[in-house]
Amino acid sequence: MGSIKLEGVEKWFGDVQVIKGIDLDIEDGEFVIFVGPSGCGKSTLLRMIGGLEETSRGAIRIDGRDVTAEPPAKRGLTMVFQSYALYPHMSVRDNMGFSLKTAGAPKSEIDTKVNHAASVLKLEQYLDRRPKDLSGGQRQRVAIGRSIVRDPTAFLFDEPLSNLDAALRVEMRYEIAKLHQSLGSTMIYVTHDQVEAMTLADKIVVLDFGKVAQVGSPRELYERPANLFVAQFIGSPKMNVIPCSTEGTSYSLSGGRGGDYHGAGEATQLGIRPEHMEIMSVGEGALDSVIDVVEYLGADCFVILDCGALGKLTSRVSGETALKSGERVGLSFPTDRIHFFDRAGKAVD
Repeated sequence: MGSIKLEGVEKWFGDVQVIKGIDLDIEDGEFVIFVGPSGCGKSTLLRMIGGLEETSRGAIRIDGRDVTAEPPAKRGLTMVFQSYALYPHMSVRDNMGFSLKTAGAPKSEIDTKVNHAASVLKLEQYLDRRPKDLSGGQRQRVAIGRSIVRDPTAFLFDEPLSNLDAALRVEMRYEIAKLHQSLGSTMIYVTHDQVEAMTLADKIVVLDFGKVAQVGSPRELYERPANLFVAQFIGSPKMNVIPCSTEGTSYSLSGGRGGDYHGAGEATQLGIRPEHMEIMSVGEGALDSVIDVVEYLGADCFVILDCGALGKLTSRVSGETALKSGERVGLSFPTDRIHFFDRAGKAVD
C-alpha cells in the first residue's frame, strides 16, 4: 500500500509561511506531480512528506498512520534527487545494493533485488562499471535503481531530470513512465517543467505561493482551468488572455467586436488556447490584428499577432500555412473553446 494524506499541512521558516494549509489525498499507485513556478513550495512540500523538513502544523498520514513526527527512515519512502549522489569508487551493483548492505541484508537478498532492479531499468550490462563510465541518463537510472531495491511504500522524485540535456530528458521521461507501469507504486514527482507534468502524471497538483491552485488530471487542468493562474501555467504556448466585458449573452472587446457569452456571472478576462484561435479574413471574427512574426517549427507554426491595445496574441496553425508578417487578418474565437475569468481570476462557468 502507498496512500498518502496531507491534512492542513503548513511550513513556517520563522515568520515566513511557505506552505499554507494544504489538504491532499494521494491514492495507492498514483503518479502525482507537484508543479509550479520557482519558489512556490513544491520541493519543500515533497521534503516534508519525506521527513527531511519538519511540518510546522497539520498532519501527514501514510496508509492511515500518522508519520508527522517520525524520522525519514521510519516512513518507508525513498527519494531520488536532482543530484545522482552515487559513490564514485563503487560499481553500479554496489551503489544500488549499498542501503541493503548497511541494513544487514544477506548477500543473496541483495543480489536478487539488485538484479531485479537492473532488469527493470535495463542496466544489466553496466552493473560492474563505475559511475564515471556512465552517461547522465544511465547515472540517473542507477539512482532510481538504488531506490527500487528498498521496495519503498512510495517514490519521491525531486526534479530528477533537470541535469540532463533535452534529448536525455525525453528518454528518461519514457523510462520513468514505463517504471511506474511496471511497478505500480505510488510516485510523487516535483518539476517546474509542465511538459513533464502533462506527459507523466495521473494527477497534477499546481502550487502557487504555497497554496494549491488546482488538482486534477492533465486533461482536466488543460480543458477546465479553475483560475487564471492555472490557465496560463498549463499549456505551451500559454493561453492567450485579453480583457473583455460582458453583458447579458454577449461579450465585447476593446477595439474589437466580441461574440456570444453564456457565463453565469460577470467576466473581465477572456482566455483562448493558441490552437483554438482561428485566423480569418479582415472584418470577420471577434477582432482584427496584424501578423507580427511567423515562427516555423515544422509540423506547426506559431503566429504572433499584434492586436493593438489588446496586446500580442499567439496562434498555433499548421506548418503548411502561407501566412506572412505584415498581413492583416481577423481572429475568430469558437464559443465552445473560450474561457472566461472574473476580477479575482476565477473561472466563470
